[in-house]
Amino acid sequence: MLQALIFDVDGTLADTEEAHRQAFNKAFASLKLGWHWDAALYTRLLKVAGGKERIAHFWQTHDPDTAAGPWARDCIASVHALKTRYYTAQLADSGLPLRAGVLELLEQARQNDVPLALATTTTTPANLDALLRRPLGSDWRRWFAAIGDGASAPRKKPDPLVYRQVLEQLGLPASACLAIEDSEIGLNAAHAAGLRCYVSPTAFTQGQNFARAWQLHAGGEAAPLPSLSQLRQRFAAARPEFATS
Repeated sequence: MLQALIFDVDGTLADTEEAHRQAFNKAFASLKLGWHWDAALYTRLLKVAGGKERIAHFWQTHDPDTAAGPWARDCIASVHALKTRYYTAQLADSGLPLRAGVLELLEQARQNDVPLALATTTTTPANLDALLRRPLGSDWRRWFAAIGDGASAPRKKPDPLVYRQVLEQLGLPASACLAIEDSEIGLNAAHAAGLRCYVSPTAFTQGQNFARAWQLHAGGEAAPLPSLSQLRQRFAAARPEFATS
């Protein structure tokens, strides 16, 4: 029986990646770094989880000599902090809609006493608040029985740490929960934690390898997520071992 839903955030709850990309580029320009991430490059960089980790990976690839300097870590932290300010300011000004069917699924889960959780390693608490305050209200944290984010999970996806932390908070076995993701690294993290994973790709992740998915979202990015009753029926009908096959 399906007892809890665990959502990834960026790309899953909302299509945030373009807003993140623009915020990174504003930070690079403000600091006169001479860097620019176009959509194709950013799509490749999304295979690295975590904003600071993404900056470090790009820097090491782009200019390994300066990336090895003793001040590199502080520089990365400064760039990421500025990027976060740009991102949260953008969301405060204009917001971002949740993906089709997400709000309905969240509401159905609450109405049926199915616990909700968040499991992300790329999003900071400030980013979470900026994204969810508008659609869910200022007390949005009360919607979720467990939250794991980039501040609480030092090892990023595809490491399963954040999912294991969330399962511990929920007090439920992986076999009773469903992860909802948009990316290959998120899928692999959920799979390693023993979870079945429903994958709903975005334009940034649609070409990734989702062979391990329990189910893959049909109908394209704009199609709504299944309802809670549909997910329950599919979950109950699936072979138990499929979660880790």
